[in-house]
Amino acid sequence: MKNDKTLWATPFDFLTSRQPDRPVAFFCAPVLHDTARRFLRGFDGLVSYAVKANADTAVITNLHAAGITAFDVASPVEIDLVRRLAPLAALHYNNPVRSRSEIAHAVDAGVMSWSVDSLGELAKLVSLVPQGAEISVRLRLPIKGAAYDFGEKFGADATLAAILLQKVQAAGYIASMTFHPGTQCHEPDIWMRYIHTCAEVAQTAGVPLHRLNVGGGFPARRSGIAAELDPIFAAISTATKAAFATPPTLVCEPGRAMVSDAFSLVSRIKAIHDSGAVYLNDGIYGGLTEFRDLNNNHAFTCLSPNGDIRHGAAQARVVFGPTCDSLDKLQDPLPLPCDLQEEDYILFAGMGAYVNATCTRFNGYGDIQMVTVNALS
Repeated sequence: MKNDKTLWATPFDFLTSRQPDRPVAFFCAPVLHDTARRFLRGFDGLVSYAVKANADTAVITNLHAAGITAFDVASPVEIDLVRRLAPLAALHYNNPVRSRSEIAHAVDAGVMSWSVDSLGELAKLVSLVPQGAEISVRLRLPIKGAAYDFGEKFGADATLAAILLQKVQAAGYIASMTFHPGTQCHEPDIWMRYIHTCAEVAQTAGVPLHRLNVGGGFPARRSGIAAELDPIFAAISTATKAAFATPPTLVCEPGRAMVSDAFSLVSRIKAIHDSGAVYLNDGIYGGLTEFRDLNNNHAFTCLSPNGDIRHGAAQARVVFGPTCDSLDKLQDPLPLPCDLQEEDYILFAGMGAYVNATCTRFNGYGDIQMVTVNALS
């Protein structure tokens, strides 16, 4: 993603002035700072940003400036990035499956917090990580309610989690637990059920928890409606105090919910087919990757090249990306205005998570320009 170093007032100013013919991501640092403060004020514990959601240097440096002092890193590249931009930050390496070389790299970088969900991976950590580090056992439960669940890939059931906790403590490490409720989770009860189960696992194991990492999964804005975070924060705090005689220190790992609102993404209309289908200069191999897997729930505005908002009656239209692949199509039709024209723009809100992380260069597309703005509207 290439960065335009000019600071613009709003996306509309940039679009009408520059008339870009490739996708543009608009980054608003004040919105990111506001979201960081929302987590720091509302969450009763340590806030650790999940770097995988958006690893752009502007995001990391602005979050650190806003008071985020811990980062969840999932690879050596992410470790090195945060060490360069925030040298004194705490690094949580909570990808529970790592190669031996990745573990050694993280040890050299001073990582002191890890997660684990299997006996084999714990044996690796014990052989390479100095005693005294924190190892969190990752729990999974068969709970629905998120956009998609991470339990198929990560996490130990309650029985194995208790065994792992005992082994972590016996090997001389600081025993903690962690879980992830799943992407775009709106139900506070899911966090509460996980927290109470963690308490039961710790009691079964006879191991007091140093910390409890309640993961990410916090919801981001959907269809223009702000996410309700405070009820989730309150439920986490209440459940922890109720479940544990001596409550562990809390940690959370917001990714999507931290960065989503700080970015908008604009795509230009290449053509409108005789069928009414719309062809964009961006698609699921570019900045709209998540439209393949999640419902199309981003608020959007349609603009003419001179910045006029299209107000025609909404018509459900199939939307294709620019590549020569028939799969390059948004999951659901979009309700687009009937007066939409070729070379108009569609400005999608809430696009800060995973846009640059998952963008490809398939067919020569996916070259997204990043522009910094003072406000997104």
